[in-house]
Amino acid sequence: MMEETEEQADDTSAKENHGADTFRLHMVTWNVATADPPDDVSSLLHLNSPKSPDLYVIGLQEVYSGPLRFMSDSVFDDPWSHLLMSTLASREYVKVASVRMQGLLLLFFSKLRHVPFIRDVRTTYTRTGMFGYWGNKGAVSVRLSFYGHTLCFLNCHLAAHMKYATARVNEFEYIMDTQTFECEKDPSVLDHRLVFWFGDLNFRIQDHGMHFVRSCINSQTYNLLWSNDQLMMMKKKVEALQEFEEGPLDFQPTYKFDLNSDTYDSRSDRTWFFFNGKKRKPAWTDRILWRMRPKPSPPEDEGSDNGVKLGSALLKELEKLTEFPLKITQELYTSHMEYGISDHKPVIGVFSLELRKMYETPLVRLQPEGDWSADIDSIVLYSPQQPFPSSSWDWIGLYKVGFSSVSDYITYTWVKDNEAAFNDELMQVFISKEEIPVRGGDCVLCYYSSALQSIIGISEPFKVYESKVALEEGLMPEKLNGLDQIVSDEFWK
Repeated sequence: MMEETEEQADDTSAKENHGADTFRLHMVTWNVATADPPDDVSSLLHLNSPKSPDLYVIGLQEVYSGPLRFMSDSVFDDPWSHLLMSTLASREYVKVASVRMQGLLLLFFSKLRHVPFIRDVRTTYTRTGMFGYWGNKGAVSVRLSFYGHTLCFLNCHLAAHMKYATARVNEFEYIMDTQTFECEKDPSVLDHRLVFWFGDLNFRIQDHGMHFVRSCINSQTYNLLWSNDQLMMMKKKVEALQEFEEGPLDFQPTYKFDLNSDTYDSRSDRTWFFFNGKKRKPAWTDRILWRMRPKPSPPEDEGSDNGVKLGSALLKELEKLTEFPLKITQELYTSHMEYGISDHKPVIGVFSLELRKMYETPLVRLQPEGDWSADIDSIVLYSPQQPFPSSSWDWIGLYKVGFSSVSDYITYTWVKDNEAAFNDELMQVFISKEEIPVRGGDCVLCYYSSALQSIIGISEPFKVYESKVALEEGLMPEKLNGLDQIVSDEFWK
């Protein structure tokens, strides 16, 4: 069953004629219980599906964060990020953003063609464990503008155990009230046009006994359990939760399983040294919900000066919403029984986002000038297509085709430091020949905006040629110096 949410407008036929585009979003939430990733995540990411997503958003909880591993992960990519990046890079996906707080990890991937239109990227986190001092529980989030439409993704791990349903709601409200982003527009979570709230929300099935719950699961009569799902119960009482929508829970509860099996918790009910070994009832702890921002209401005092100003601003906002509509349809919501490395099963949500683009031109166009090799200094030509907040911290990176993330560059050059005037519209930047890989390869150039924290322009792929000097002097590949050897290994491994 597909769930649809659409911003309503007075003239719905006008919306249909706006030339909207449809984008496919694949979301995953999974409490991985400190396990290392499986060898293959093709099924998790639906890599063999005939419909490839435009965006992937993957939220993990309980990623292993022991002291030694956490220190190494702060320098290098953690095993989960590394696997997902290497898997998706070969299919032309780029990791646009990521944020981690201890065991909470959130990753945002996009098809390369959309990357220049993903702007104002910001991340943040909120601790709720140990009275807000510990990050084993809480939320990590990514916000961004996708073709002008503001999206926010909030990956949460809330308080555990049956009796803490109210505490979970309190944590949710605390996160929503306190989490802010360093940006002028939409600084809080609920300011965004579309918000996804997902993760191990830890809500349980209360009142029903173990036998009844398992009987409903075996007979696939999941609907008999819905009325006692704590999240559904809380939504009836808490206004803030009522704004969030969720597809029907027509899939097996995702907690708690014996490891490497499809068998729900089979432990005996015992207690050792005050440790509660009670068998856990199955529950839909892992969820994906969304919220479309309500349309603004007119000010109460429209006759005052403030009321007139607010009314004018609201009118402009309403006109914008009508001109650039956004519609979300959930196409799939299910648990995935294949993976057994955790006592939780992953949950997948697939959505269609139908929207009209607010812009279709990248902020910067750039291209290589002439032939490139490690034998001569190289030139990049770029031209701003419209005004944007440029900075002395902007840079242009040289990437191999199939790069996995913004930081996966071969080399880069600061725009302001190496810039030379070409004419009023075209600028040129130099890259030293010492920075060019001697083995060459297929590459692209990307302009990174520090203010927008995103890539705002990508060149067409081009060829970097092998160094003739290195060939003549016998410096390939065994006698390459450090950086070139690393670059060469990256190109040809």
